[in-house]
Amino acid sequence: MEQTNKKFSLTARVFIGMLAGILTGFFLQLLFDDSGDFRISLLGAEFSTYGFLVEGIFNIVGQIFIASLKMLVVPLVLVSLICGTCNLSDPSQLGRLGGKSIGLYVITTAIAITIAISMALVVSPGEGLELSTDATYQAKEAPSLAQVIINMFPTNPINAMAQGNMLQIIVFALLFGIAMAMAGKSGERLASLFNDLNDVIMKLVTILMNLAPIGVFALMAKLFATIGFDTILGLIKYFMLVLVVLAIHAFVVYPVLLKTFTGLNPLSLLKKMRETALFAFSTSSSSATLPVTLETARNKLGVHNSVASFTVPLGSTINMDGTAIMQGVATVFIAQVYGVDLAVSDYLMVILTATLASIGTAGVPGVGLIMLAMVLQQVGLPVEGIALIIGVDRLLDMTRTAVNVTGDCTVACIVANSENKLHKEVFDDPQADSVNEEIDMKSFHQIGKD
Repeated sequence: MEQTNKKFSLTARVFIGMLAGILTGFFLQLLFDDSGDFRISLLGAEFSTYGFLVEGIFNIVGQIFIASLKMLVVPLVLVSLICGTCNLSDPSQLGRLGGKSIGLYVITTAIAITIAISMALVVSPGEGLELSTDATYQAKEAPSLAQVIINMFPTNPINAMAQGNMLQIIVFALLFGIAMAMAGKSGERLASLFNDLNDVIMKLVTILMNLAPIGVFALMAKLFATIGFDTILGLIKYFMLVLVVLAIHAFVVYPVLLKTFTGLNPLSLLKKMRETALFAFSTSSSSATLPVTLETARNKLGVHNSVASFTVPLGSTINMDGTAIMQGVATVFIAQVYGVDLAVSDYLMVILTATLASIGTAGVPGVGLIMLAMVLQQVGLPVEGIALIIGVDRLLDMTRTAVNVTGDCTVACIVANSENKLHKEVFDDPQADSVNEEIDMKSFHQIGKD
């Protein structure tokens, strides 16, 4: 009888790696919480078994995986955006792309926090709770919107790339691409080089994606071996409410927007986002997931590079829908815990502040908590209340990131469709780019033999 050897898809392998990591983390918590740790000897030295596995092997492999993804972000965004910009037939298209993209990101953020506040007022996650914590939170000062706009323009583009300042990289790449388009033959020769670089970088993305199950396993094993589930149980109502609102935004709001503006089938987008969402959930970073998100938008959803290379990196920087949901629920939760009654005008101020802050704090480290501190200060709530929810924020942050990257690709599809830059046959094709997921290792081994 002939046997068929069917390989698991990359999405399935990543999911298996994530599930195996979660189970491993649970097992390690159960094993060492009750029976204590034991030591092993290796190369003449003694190590804690728990520390050797969790802080050693899992931590090293996981951090190398995230570092490898981040390694690709700057060259990928720079090269891809230069390629997309220099191929634009109409330079005014950049203005339209920027206006549409930013407008949609702001609208989705406003919708997200409105839903979050509305549901939190109905569920009342903080009512009757008397929580206390030894943790403290010192709010960092957020830059003004004017300063953020000024900081978008790099004085030293090489330094911007070294620091990973995404907004400055985007601005430089746009200007460089426009200059290439205006440079005639010289620009055409340089464009050919950048197109070749783009192909090589995307192949490097494919290589790392095929190694992802190992990295995802290590990240999940370390996280679930160290996370305190007693903290989650104490905040279970808040925790579950944030998850529900995130699910509503991902599976209702985005599909409705996509169907309304494009007429496309939202199920096709959600199915093709599974792999990217798993990456985002595992890394908890839109920036680290950016290479995978961009690959999905271009090769699986059919968004033309001139649109994808602009909207997706911009979204990874300013699209804060998941964070806005956390802020809406957290504001109501903290107000109820501290017994503060907020008026309707206060909640409207929360919506406005969080929406504008999503752009005003773009590219700032720890942006989610900075935005929440701004919101709390705006309505007179104690910033120290953030310390109450920090314990469960890591898991929620992972889910928020998965929602954010889904929003990035949704906006990319809407903008591309409005500019006639969406390949609908690719969007509708369930097998789009499935071939590109695998590395041709035979051709790799053949190198050097010819």
